[in-house]
Amino acid sequence: MAMTRVRFVHAGDLHLDTPFQGISRVAPNVAEALRDASLAAWDRLVQLVIDREANFLLLAGDIYDGPERGVRAQLKFYAGLQRLTQSGIQTFIVHGNHDPLDGWSAIRDWPTGVTVFGANEVESVDVIRNDQKLATIHGISYAQREVTENLSHRFHRNPSEGLQIGLLHCNLGNDQEHAPYSPCSVDDLRLAGMNYWALGHAHRHRVVHSRNPCIAYSGSLQGRSTKPGEDGPKGALIVEAEDTTITNTEFVALDLVRFVTFELDIASVVDLPSLRRALSERRTEIQLMHEGRGLLLRVLLFGHGEVHKDLRRMDTLEELLKELRREANGVKPFIWWDSLIDETSPSLDLDAIRQRNDFSAELLELSTKLQKSATELRSLIYNGDDPLKRVGVPRVFELPEGETDLELLKEAEQIALELLEDELKD
Repeated sequence: MAMTRVRFVHAGDLHLDTPFQGISRVAPNVAEALRDASLAAWDRLVQLVIDREANFLLLAGDIYDGPERGVRAQLKFYAGLQRLTQSGIQTFIVHGNHDPLDGWSAIRDWPTGVTVFGANEVESVDVIRNDQKLATIHGISYAQREVTENLSHRFHRNPSEGLQIGLLHCNLGNDQEHAPYSPCSVDDLRLAGMNYWALGHAHRHRVVHSRNPCIAYSGSLQGRSTKPGEDGPKGALIVEAEDTTITNTEFVALDLVRFVTFELDIASVVDLPSLRRALSERRTEIQLMHEGRGLLLRVLLFGHGEVHKDLRRMDTLEELLKELRREANGVKPFIWWDSLIDETSPSLDLDAIRQRNDFSAELLELSTKLQKSATELRSLIYNGDDPLKRVGVPRVFELPEGETDLELLKEAEQIALELLEDELKD
């Protein structure tokens, strides 16, 4: 019997027409470019499927960014599906937590060859080409946004022979970056008897398990923010199989705009002009690495150095960010400096300070004690007997949202020691 060779494309998390509300407030032109990028990436995906002569396309959920799907996004999506149908390529779709089936849809009559899986049970559909069965696709959509059931338990291999694929939007292995919708494990997926699992929900592409079965996330089609998992290349997976064996997976980048996070050590940076030059040089390097794409840059400044004091001054980071944006204005494809994050620290010899008999040494001793006692630390920060009030000093700040007690303590220690040591130098 002749071997059955199959090539298909696995994609998901398109989030078509994402509004990018945070960016739109400060850079409407960048937000608009991002919205267009998500739609253009879909066009690129359709062209990839056609160019690589794939037998079918799998879309693993979150086609849209929300249940109230935009008309522009739906019309663009429909046009792409029509092109695939005209090329004789079937498309299989499940919906996830962002675009559950209870959301509004302007599409009621899908192009021939498009299968949208329902939410009541796992459905199974054969892929037929020239009277030959190439594969069986099993899938289920989300009925509403919050699905906490492990849907993988509903999947079971058909008794018939051939390549069998599970299409599911899920959180695999308790991934902390994403909401725990349809949580499952690798063992859960293995028990279902599939040859390949086309997963959606995680936005970074990765092959979780290489074979028996092959389990993969294609990642998102276009980055959406500076959050973890959104940076770097975005695209789709081209998967090849011979009979029931997955022989190759190839990631193809399709994004038009890319979020890039990089770090810069300030150790050799003497002043703010030097820092600006260093950042501009890195920008040029990153442009070459990601040629032809719009870039949104997020920078983590770290290390010890003289420029740390300058960065601590009021408005320094904000003004530096404005200068970098002004410098990049007009660059094509666009460059947008999204944020500068200061994680630098002063060059303090903590061991030497501990040996001294002064206020700095006492402060460091107290901080070390509090770091070892979570109870005392929480009492200091949160109880009604506010130490600042006891000494007649009003609170002039709010506790940073999302920052842990220990992080807050270490930051306070650093700032206090830096101020004290500067006074000793004077």
